[in-house]
This record gives sequence, structure tokens and C-alpha cells, in this order.
Amino acid sequence: MFQALLVLNLAHNTVDRIDLTDASVTTVVGDAGPVPDGIAYDRAAGRIYWTTMGAPDVDPALPVDEHNVDFTPKNGSVESAALDGAERRQVLPAGALTTGKQLDADFVAGQLYWSDREGRRVSRSRLDGTGLTDLVVNPATGDKAEECVGVAIDPAGNALYWTQKGPAKGGRGRIFRANLVMPEGQTAATRTDIEVLWEHRPEPIDLWLDTANHYLYWTDRGAEPAGNTLNRAPIPARGESGGAPEILARGFAEAIGLAVDIEAGFAYVTDLGGSVRAVALDGSSDSVIAKFEGQPLTGIIGVQ
Repeated sequence: MFQALLVLNLAHNTVDRIDLTDASVTTVVGDAGPVPDGIAYDRAAGRIYWTTMGAPDVDPALPVDEHNVDFTPKNGSVESAALDGAERRQVLPAGALTTGKQLDADFVAGQLYWSDREGRRVSRSRLDGTGLTDLVVNPATGDKAEECVGVAIDPAGNALYWTQKGPAKGGRGRIFRANLVMPEGQTAATRTDIEVLWEHRPEPIDLWLDTANHYLYWTDRGAEPAGNTLNRAPIPARGESGGAPEILARGFAEAIGLAVDIEAGFAYVTDLGGSVRAVALDGSSDSVIAKFEGQPLTGIIGVQ
């Protein structure tokens, strides 16, 4: 079971730790880089990894909010530190990716996987940053429906899952699956094994795979009633579309990060309103366990 949660704080660009025994909050990394978004934890090595979106271009004539900033400059990165914040290092320097979003990992194989939103791709590298490889590359059409956000991997099942949330409040979000191993003779831009599992979602963001019980969990921004929710649905068989999701919780202030503790029976969700909510998987409870007033939160991961 999780003993603590690590959350990425956009107000201060920090990695913060929430102790689940007393809800106390401490800062682990004081300067995580500009706009940190996705986080993963290597329990065996005692290290954390996270992505940054990089510093955006801002129009000084407009109010500063997410709709008036431009993340197309290629200055995202992948960072790492020990669990206590020491031994900080860059896995991939600023400019190695465009806009780093959710991060997942196969620590047994020594691989990191992430979505690159404005880069319109899903990529991976080794833990030391070598072997940078694109797995999915969408065309540069200017359509936000091609931007990748969430990612989750199933190494045993040879499956890669990712989300493309589409334009804000657009109802064009989709969740995809492809083989984790690239089909022979194909490329990230031409591969033909991509399946659309769900479409016409509000804005699917982060993913979490429960392969033991065959569920996929995800957060969804966008317009209510289906948006700003925590969802789950059975993982569809190959060649099949996903069924109607079960909504486990509603009313988030732009739901983003997701970490599911199957043993404890809780999903933990962050939002841009600064809340961390614990949602019981059996529907018995839904509570705010931490509130960062005026501090938007993105990625979250559990620490055992």
C-alpha cells in the first residue's frame, strides 16, 4: 500500500510529498524545472523521474492562463532525483522533447515512456537518456486532436496505451492502444497496429493500468457531465472497442494526475484547483486529503 504520495506542483515547480498517515506536506525537489507534468517512481533504486513541459511563450497582452500560453517551443525535459531529492540529474536535457506529459516506466527493462503533447508523439528512452526512440508520431496538421497526453504500458501484454485529449471542451478525446514492440518494417509515423479504444470523450488525460483485474482507469477533463471525472472500464480484447466507462467520481477542477493503489482500494487524483482526492474503488468514499490553495497540481505517484 502507498505510504505517501508525490505530486507535481505548478505554482512553485516543485515535487511535494504528502504523508498519508498525517497528511503532512514537505517539498522533496525545490526546483523541478519549468512546468513539471508526469512522474514515475523506481522503488528498487529509490529514485523518481519526471517530465517537464518546458517554459512556454506568453502573450503579454493577455491574462496568463493555460489558454493564452504557447507550449510549441521545444524545451521540455526528463529529470531524475533520489527519493529525498538528492542526486539530481537530467535524463534528457531541455530541447530533447517538446512538451513532456504523463510518464510511465518499465524499470525491470530500464525504460521510460512518455507522451509529448505539442510534439504529437509517444516516446521512450533508457533510464540514462540513451536510446531515445519515438513509438507514435502523429502528423503536423495543426489539429489539437493529434496531441498526445497520457501514457501507460503493459510489457507482459505487449501493449502501449495513450490518450489524445483534443481541443478544450471539444468532446473529441480518444484513447488508443498499439503493440509495445514496433511491428517489423514499420515506423512511428506509419505503423498500422493502432486501435482506437474510446472516442468522443471530453478530454481524457492520465491513464492507469490494472492488469491483474483487467481495468483501465483514466482522468477526464472537459465539459460535464462526462468531463472532470475519474473513470474506469474493462480493458477490451484485441480488435474490440472499449465499453461505456464507469464514473467513479465527479466534480474535479480540471482532473489531471492519477495513481491507483489496488491493495488499499483507492485512486488518488490531482486537479488544477490544487486538490488531491482519494476515491474508494468500491464507491464507499470520496474525500479531499490535501488542498494546495491556488497551486495547480499535475502528476502524482504513490510511494510504498
